Amino acid sequence: MPVLFLIVFIDLVGFGLVIPLLPFYAARFGASPQQVTILLTVYSLVSLVTAPLWGRLSDRIGRRPVLIVSTFVSALAYLWLGFAGALWMLYAARALAGACAGNIAAAQAYIADVTTPENRARGMGMIGAAFGLGFIVGPAMGGAVAGNDLATADLKTPMLIACGLSLTACAGVIAILRESLNPDARARGRRGRIETIRAALGHAVLARLLGMSFLAIVAFAGMEATFALWAMQRFSWGPAQVGYLFTYVGVLLALMQGGGIGPLTKRFGEERLLLAGLGLIALGLLVLPGAAGLVQMVVSMSLLALGMGAMQPSLNSLISRHAGASEQGELLGVGQSVSALSRVVGPVAAGVLFAEFGPSSPFWWGVVLVMLAFVIGLGVPRLAPEPGEPRA
Repeated sequence: MPVLFLIVFIDLVGFGLVIPLLPFYAARFGASPQQVTILLTVYSLVSLVTAPLWGRLSDRIGRRPVLIVSTFVSALAYLWLGFAGALWMLYAARALAGACAGNIAAAQAYIADVTTPENRARGMGMIGAAFGLGFIVGPAMGGAVAGNDLATADLKTPMLIACGLSLTACAGVIAILRESLNPDARARGRRGRIETIRAALGHAVLARLLGMSFLAIVAFAGMEATFALWAMQRFSWGPAQVGYLFTYVGVLLALMQGGGIGPLTKRFGEERLLLAGLGLIALGLLVLPGAAGLVQMVVSMSLLALGMGAMQPSLNSLISRHAGASEQGELLGVGQSVSALSRVVGPVAAGVLFAEFGPSSPFWWGVVLVMLAFVIGLGVPRLAPEPGEPRA
């Protein structure tokens, strides 16, 4: 697992480096707020269709080939971003990256292959920690390279750095990572994508978990997509300030998912931790609209980071534990597809709300969605603890 962690971390540094800069990059080409939020959804819109396909493919041919292809294509997409000369090129490059976004589902399936059920949440937390650390180093690096001045910000170099990082991750998979999928566990059937999704939604617990994931990520993605625009209007912030705040969020995510999630899961169980995470996310979104300065923003972002750090690995662990050994990649791919759909709906809806009802309206809307997810989560039955796994 340490090797996988390092590879995913390197790849996600590039991801974290680029995401906070995209709104400023699009604005340079004259994009409206709605066009900015749509740009942030293109990746997710395409991966919505392709994530289950990559997950199912990883169940049949192994995790390693999927990781190689996805990291290599990510490098090409970042290279295209770096040399984009028009707004449509930004959309096309993000679509290319989304089309081969099989790395996270494959990495989660890899974790499921090499962990026991009682350690599953801790393993999923490792992927989350890689996300968190990626959003520590990435936004800080991107903000430092781009600079504070919106007019003269260097937005090309961060994209080229992200390209190099993805190529490094790809080389790491080829040179170091061993295949985790046991030949006996490889999927033999050829269940179609629609049948896979229908089967997941037909499972009562999985349907609840996927619904909770959809609502929570819609809320969080809407906040992410409009935060830079909100901060520009409220505090006249530029790329560096936004990048540094996202770096702080990444620190908390890494601490929670890399160190805290294991002991907390053993003590309380994934189900309770999932509900606690949703409560923290709702509270963070509730605080953010009234932020009058940096202190309130830090409090809000702390609640959001800790909430996501508790919710996401707990939810992924529960999905994995309710899946069969030969369908880990497939169902985790469905989970990634639902997440992708959320990241399409969230920014688009938030962009409309931002334009029509004011800059803070996406945050209020998010509170309602997360509380609905919390209510749905109250009906998720608790899994029996594994032997030797006492819980409060």
